[in-house]
Amino acid sequence: MPHILVVDDEVDVCDMLCVALTREGYQVRTASNGREALKTLQSSIIDLVITDLIMPEIEGLELIKGLHCQYPQLKIIAISGGGSSDPQIDLSMAQYLGAHRTFLKPFKLQAMLGAVREMIGPGISP
Repeated sequence: MPHILVVDDEVDVCDMLCVALTREGYQVRTASNGREALKTLQSSIIDLVITDLIMPEIEGLELIKGLHCQYPQLKIIAISGGGSSDPQIDLSMAQYLGAHRTFLKPFKLQAMLGAVREMIGPGISP
């Protein structure tokens, strides 16, 4: 069963992705910031990380850069709704640093699920 880590400080986004991905048959863990994500990755096998870019502690761009170096086989999807800067610039930077796909918030859930299936295959039906 593919394992996904969702990293976002917005509880509603984490919950929505967790429910949708679990229904698709994926094993899902969550973290509210980059520091929690790194701790999870040290103790768990993860196939895909979906991370927000604007978060407390370790932000998404820093997390992506570190993940790309430390776990080169790990698939990464970056999501962002902006903040004080243009979210498209942040998402372009995320791709430059190692994200395989990017989504602007709010995103279409079916598009996200399609990207996940393309990147790590289908989940296992519950």
